[in-house]
Amino acid sequence: MSHKSLVPATFALGLFLLDGEASAQAQKGFVLDRFDPSERGSEWFVLDSLDLRGHLRPSAGGVVGAWAYNPLVVYDRDGNYVSSLVEHQVFVHPGASLVLWNRVRAAISMPIALVQTGDPIVIGTKSYSPPSTAAGDLRLSADARVFGRHGGLLTGALGAAVYLPTGSRDDYTSDGYVRVAPRATVAGDFALFTYSARVGFHYRALTERFERNPLGSELTFGAAAGVRLADRKLVVGPELYGSSILDSSSFLKRRGTPIEALLGAHYTFSEFRVGGGVASGLTRGWGTPAVRAFLSAEWTPGLEEDDDGDGVPNTDDACPTIAGARTGDRRTNGCPPPVATDGLDDRDGDGIRDRIDACPDAAGIKSDDPAKNGCPPDRDGDGVSDLVDACPEVPGPKSDDLSKNGCPPDRDGDGVLDDVDACPDVAGVASDDPLSHGCPSDRDGDGLSDDEDACPDAPGAADPDPKKNGCPLARIEDGQIKVVEQVKFRVDSAEILRDSDPTLLAIATTLKDHPEIAKVRVEGHTDDTGQAGANMRLSQKRAEAVVTWLTSYGLDKRRFEAKGFGVTRPVDSNATEEGRQNNRRVELHIANGGEAKPTREPPADAAAKKR
Repeated sequence: MSHKSLVPATFALGLFLLDGEASAQAQKGFVLDRFDPSERGSEWFVLDSLDLRGHLRPSAGGVVGAWAYNPLVVYDRDGNYVSSLVEHQVFVHPGASLVLWNRVRAAISMPIALVQTGDPIVIGTKSYSPPSTAAGDLRLSADARVFGRHGGLLTGALGAAVYLPTGSRDDYTSDGYVRVAPRATVAGDFALFTYSARVGFHYRALTERFERNPLGSELTFGAAAGVRLADRKLVVGPELYGSSILDSSSFLKRRGTPIEALLGAHYTFSEFRVGGGVASGLTRGWGTPAVRAFLSAEWTPGLEEDDDGDGVPNTDDACPTIAGARTGDRRTNGCPPPVATDGLDDRDGDGIRDRIDACPDAAGIKSDDPAKNGCPPDRDGDGVSDLVDACPEVPGPKSDDLSKNGCPPDRDGDGVLDDVDACPDVAGVASDDPLSHGCPSDRDGDGLSDDEDACPDAPGAADPDPKKNGCPLARIEDGQIKVVEQVKFRVDSAEILRDSDPTLLAIATTLKDHPEIAKVRVEGHTDDTGQAGANMRLSQKRAEAVVTWLTSYGLDKRRFEAKGFGVTRPVDSNATEEGRQNNRRVELHIANGGEAKPTREPPADAAAKKR
């Protein structure tokens, strides 16, 4: 047996091999290809997304490639593979559609078999020849939206397709008769989820049996579900479609019920849509292949939203919720025609006669002020109608930018209007404090914005060094009392230099302000210059010298523990002078295991200083 015997028996049509003579009569075929693509403009391969928006809106294109493997296979009586009458099929389906009146779609599609290969077979007195290149049956169809709207939760449509016998029975692309297929379809979207479902009836006048397999009219069905991704431009999801012959011996039976499952994706960009997918037959019904693959490309112009369905997109419609007609005037475009009141003109149709209408060409409302009577509402009185005023309750100048039209200026573009922005030329954030509203964030209130403050949660002074800018001399951070300037000692000595008094005073003040800090470990560290033993003793003496200084300031000696580590805990490389300087340090670690409170609350006048 050849390698083809590995083809799963669950796929394709099983023709049962019978004994017969070598001479045989050639038999005609039927429509074998089960793939019947959706109308152009759909975001599914077989199902329909029911995008019936617009008037005289076209779509055109086709399935560039639809390849099927083993859609018609011959088995013996025991179900063993014998041969493939049709092993490979490649179809293209050029077509087009046209949407009319925001509700109806007419469409045309022409299947063309570019490749059909297989092996000839003889069964009894009948011979079967593999098909060749041929056109299929021309499909003409129409659908009408009955309820809902595209993109809503539920849209329904009724329609029908007529298949003209333009194909060839000898090449398995036609039944030789006109076929008719009425159908009902629903589709919808919920958030990013999208779906479609269809049920229909396929009338087929060809009712003869093909060997032991019946042909005839069918119940058709299908369903699809997926998600919209990439800003709703990409639709990905599975489709399931099939049919069942309406015959008592075949209905819902495996051989009379070909079913396929498909996984596909469609991506829309500009006015074009491309797609790809792969399918497989789930039953041994005729025409279901072992595997099928698709590629599609079509031109499908988009459509802007049109809530009132008058053919004028909302963006150009002066009356977007009332159906009207196109005009050359953007003030009346898409609005109903003007009506007369007591024989007097009312050009804008707002029910206010032109002779007392202060805005006779723009529909408005009544007003006791003759200068505003009949004009569109303008609550903030800035001369910009509420209909186009981006800030209808705050007066501002007109602007060509619709997002700023009628809004007060905002020079720094931070969303805080200049008239209430405390920092109108520097982008900032909103605040309940009018003195800092619209100013850059400054959590510690030291007058330096957080993006340039090296210590944004502890107030400090400005410093040209970015690593010290905005930092206090001493602060609580990460379980330590950190300092800006290290405590300095004489060379090879534990004597503290007077230059370090401000730093030590800041440490002592911080500890007095935070009595909850019960224990501090004062650590001494050195570089690797000299002998390790001498460095260890020097680091211990320097730690003890710092404790002595702090207790002389009035702090309880029991709060401190002095510990020298010598060269054992470097924080930088000892290969450079800068690294050695960083390693010569004193660190103060909070050792009581508790969480210390923030260093200090920002000064009460911080906002005033910033201002």
